[in-house]
Amino acid sequence: MKRLRAAALTAVALTTVTLAALPAAVPTPAVAAPAVSAAPRPVAAPDWSAAVVDSTMARYTPATIGGWSYPVGLYLYGQYLTYRRTHDPRYLAFIKSYVDRFVKSDGSIDQSFNSLDSMQAGRLLVILHHETGQDRYRKAAKKIRDRLDTYPRTGDGGFWHADNSSRAHQLWADGVYMVNPFLVEYGKEFGDSAYTDDEAAKQLAVYGGHLQVANGLLKHAYDESRTASWADPATGLAPEHWCRAVGWYAMAIVNVLDAVPANQPRRPQLLSIFRKLAAGLEKYQDPATGRWFQVIDKGGRSDNWTETSCSSMFTYALSRGAQQRYLDAHYAEVARRGYQGVLAKLSVGADGRTELADISVGTNVGDYAYYVDRTRATNDFHGLGAFLIMNEQLRGDSAS
Repeated sequence: MKRLRAAALTAVALTTVTLAALPAAVPTPAVAAPAVSAAPRPVAAPDWSAAVVDSTMARYTPATIGGWSYPVGLYLYGQYLTYRRTHDPRYLAFIKSYVDRFVKSDGSIDQSFNSLDSMQAGRLLVILHHETGQDRYRKAAKKIRDRLDTYPRTGDGGFWHADNSSRAHQLWADGVYMVNPFLVEYGKEFGDSAYTDDEAAKQLAVYGGHLQVANGLLKHAYDESRTASWADPATGLAPEHWCRAVGWYAMAIVNVLDAVPANQPRRPQLLSIFRKLAAGLEKYQDPATGRWFQVIDKGGRSDNWTETSCSSMFTYALSRGAQQRYLDAHYAEVARRGYQGVLAKLSVGADGRTELADISVGTNVGDYAYYVDRTRATNDFHGLGAFLIMNEQLRGDSAS
């Protein structure tokens, strides 16, 4: 990525973040019947990333999209990926306007960063420094980096999910995505990779070492103290494989493998964890839909359901893993089935805006009944962000 030139920066600063009409490609345009002698022309697939971003920008402004949070941060990261491909200045201007609600001109940011969740949107700070060169974004991002120096850890060095009594001593699979992609991107942008690459690889190794079980999947969480109500008294593990928790881990391990050097000492361990996870995901992929279930390994139960955000996450991770040769090449086909399954949950409403269905709302650690009873939302940011990350990886890979 190259920094925007001054003219482009001016355009971004001046661009209003109101929505233009959806691209003509959404929904798929009708094609007139060709003359008998003419060869049929292929119809271009819709740009679903642009359609989702335009639809979301029609529903929200930077002021109304929500507070500083990881679901909004995830969604806007996906919007940034779409910006990088399309170069639509509205997309970057929207992100900047959102972040500038929280980061003052002197780089101060009113966040304590006492949870991993609160750190995820820090990726946007690194992005905006890269795109604008403005030092205030570096200063704000450094507050997260410095917080990690005193952040509480388990005995073997894993970051607690949050620095409070209800999350003390706990590792949640979700947490690796909340901090480690930020870390490796921060290190690259600000010359701190010696620390950040090692820390990110260590966190994934520690979490994977505790959470991954014989079937290759990860349990949702681990409590070192064995005092949480959900913790197995012998292992400290949560009872279930909640799909989005595993999805967060799958995306994070790909991001970190992409960033760290080939000779990173923990790389072989991370590849081993990822390959075992991929085998488990292939085993439990729903053969009927290509998606994955809310509780991954219990798809045979009548009240279980396929969930869109984790299906997007797994699809992205398996596709990228095969592309980068972290995984065997056949996982690209597993990802293609997942992609088709997620696209089946995307529609266009009467207002011309996209609708992405069957996304689990935010979720704590619980039992089977708790997970399957979670609200199945439409256009929840967990799903929109994961969809964009997946779609930017697999665009053009859908069979007609």
